[in-house]
Amino acid sequence: MNLAQLTVFREVMETGSISQTAKKLNRTQPAISLAIKNLERSLGLTLFERKGRRLIPVPEAHYLLAETTGILDRLSTVSSTMHGLLKGSSGNLNIAAMPGPSIFAFPNFISRSVGGNPDIRVTLSTRSSPQIMELAGTQNIDFGFADFEHAVGKKPQFTAEIISGDCFCAMDRDNPLAKEKAVTISDLDDVPMGGLYDTHPFQKKVQRAFQMVAATYKPSVTCQYFLPLIPFVGSGQCCSIVDPLTVATERKLNISHGRVVFLPFKNPLRYEYAILSPDHRPPSQLALKIKAGWKAEVVSMLEQTNANPRTEDF
Repeated sequence: MNLAQLTVFREVMETGSISQTAKKLNRTQPAISLAIKNLERSLGLTLFERKGRRLIPVPEAHYLLAETTGILDRLSTVSSTMHGLLKGSSGNLNIAAMPGPSIFAFPNFISRSVGGNPDIRVTLSTRSSPQIMELAGTQNIDFGFADFEHAVGKKPQFTAEIISGDCFCAMDRDNPLAKEKAVTISDLDDVPMGGLYDTHPFQKKVQRAFQMVAATYKPSVTCQYFLPLIPFVGSGQCCSIVDPLTVATERKLNISHGRVVFLPFKNPLRYEYAILSPDHRPPSQLALKIKAGWKAEVVSMLEQTNANPRTEDF
């Protein structure tokens, strides 16, 4: 007994005719008759009584039909599911992003990519960049999006695809500097600044930039990530050096109601993001599709903000 025989049997049960089944399955009548005879031989019983050209199923045939329908329907479901997995249109997606992008840009892209597909289940976690590195290193996510940090110590168990772009100076539109086309770090000497925690790699980079031009970095507001700084900037309380994704997000959300302007730096200060993929967790087609789409989305957003994006693998 095999699936081909069961398929023929079900069609014969539904049509009651060898010729009709042959037409429906695009096979010859002798091939259909042989399949039924072989099925009966393997089961050791007669499934149909022959009356002229009609086949009359015996009671046991009705039981076999119920079992056959369940088997073939289940096989069809499995085939459809595997086809969806192959196309990346079904499956589970376990991803993580740092706080800033996870507020709007990342979930906005994921929701558009999934498109309400009921066959895709998404788990999105918001974590700090070190936590995302740990999740990728322990193979617990399909991929993550984080600030790029050089790993210290043993070789990381993940691959990093780096996307970098120029930073901007965020300031209130009434700030005298807002009339300029570009600014320098020296322009921000002793100006109240909003920034990240001192332990954040980018904040250390900013402070080094101030030190290199003998300018004073004057902290006024400190946040875990950039977006919460925007209201403080919009109220004129401080300026802030922000990453280009924050610029793209503010232009979408308009948190400041148009009060914040973003100026480029004459000597660009670069920000580095990383898409982190576990080395020992084979990616699904869905994960590959979404990850490639997100990388293209980030590059597009950075291009729209004139942040001069570059990509590289690490």
